[in-house]
Amino acid sequence: MSNTLSRVADHKARVAGLVGLMPVAELPVAGRKDEEHCLGLVLAADVVASVPLPPFDNSAMDGYAVRAADVASVPVELPVTEDIPAGRTSLAPLEPGTAHRIMTGAPMPPGADAVVQVEWTDGGTSVVRVDRGVAVGANVRRMADDVAVGTTVLRAGAVLGPAQLGLAAALGFSSLPVRRRPRVLVLSTGSELVGPGVALEPGQIYESNGVMLAAAVREAGGEAELLRFVPDDVDEFHAAIAPRLASVDLLLTSGGVSAGAYEVVKDAFTGRGVEFMKVAMQPGGPQGAGRYQGVAVATLPGNPVSAQVSFEVFIRPALRAAMGFTNVERPTAVARLSAPISSPAGRTQFRRGAYDPASGQVVTPVGGPGSHLLSALAISNCLIEVPEDVTELAAGTAVAVRLLHGE
Repeated sequence: MSNTLSRVADHKARVAGLVGLMPVAELPVAGRKDEEHCLGLVLAADVVASVPLPPFDNSAMDGYAVRAADVASVPVELPVTEDIPAGRTSLAPLEPGTAHRIMTGAPMPPGADAVVQVEWTDGGTSVVRVDRGVAVGANVRRMADDVAVGTTVLRAGAVLGPAQLGLAAALGFSSLPVRRRPRVLVLSTGSELVGPGVALEPGQIYESNGVMLAAAVREAGGEAELLRFVPDDVDEFHAAIAPRLASVDLLLTSGGVSAGAYEVVKDAFTGRGVEFMKVAMQPGGPQGAGRYQGVAVATLPGNPVSAQVSFEVFIRPALRAAMGFTNVERPTAVARLSAPISSPAGRTQFRRGAYDPASGQVVTPVGGPGSHLLSALAISNCLIEVPEDVTELAAGTAVAVRLLHGE
């Protein structure tokens, strides 16, 4: 591990270069349970309408299809010669001096040029009394009024939410080309780790980093496989990851990268394509990045807050970029500190905070700077970013905050 501190921006660029754009996959617009689908993914190609929307003239109201000239003088009674529900495919023409009862979304019959809404009639089924007239085109949705054939309705790069998928479905698309989700193997190492429900022996702790990082991968939009409790043994480490490397885009580890003995991740990857360094940040100094057997590898420190802050700063933006998102960073804001804080010289500090925009955009530090204080992170909604050349900030100072919720 180099003794020279790497800057946060430099390591961020290093990690970003590991994972390229994900391949394009054709995925269902409406996936079934446990089936891959398009929701939340980035469109990889333009979507062009091959049918108009609406595909035919139809009624915007429950009422009566009429010729506007026949209801110019009201009240007037007209014989009702047809019922037209939504979905009717064969239509009789509307004869002059008659009305067809019609439902919302039903096709307009030939000869009709307007719809009288049912509230302006007596609701008759054989003969209807119309009490208010309508102009030509009233309450009629014209074919292609929304989308014409050949219109590009969604551009490559669009994020597919409910409205976008609804539009695609309305135009008859059952699937769309998207950038698929990155597949991440999350690996937590340490002979001291045990699972929940097991009584702790002296020196043991419950494993939490794998759970946290796998959840963070999924929240960012990726797919996560969690491989837990890999002991501090290089041979066992390689045996655990070997059968899984071919199916993943990124191997993400936590722990085993510092300067002590039994640093299994560092021992396993040193000289094999992964570079280890110290980044000028607190928490999260020990980091590693590179490629092992062609697979991108990012190694995070083992302290839980260090691991999660490192994920937010380095891994999450890289995953989002790989999925084709153009805005890969969390939202940021400027807030005033409610209390003074200090920061180590020469390191960018990320302090946990509670940001309250309703109280004049104030941020309150939560807990201390310790990288083991996970409970403080769990009740925080932002990270307070202190530049590397700043060591003291007084209460009331404006600071940058990175919000931990939202895209």
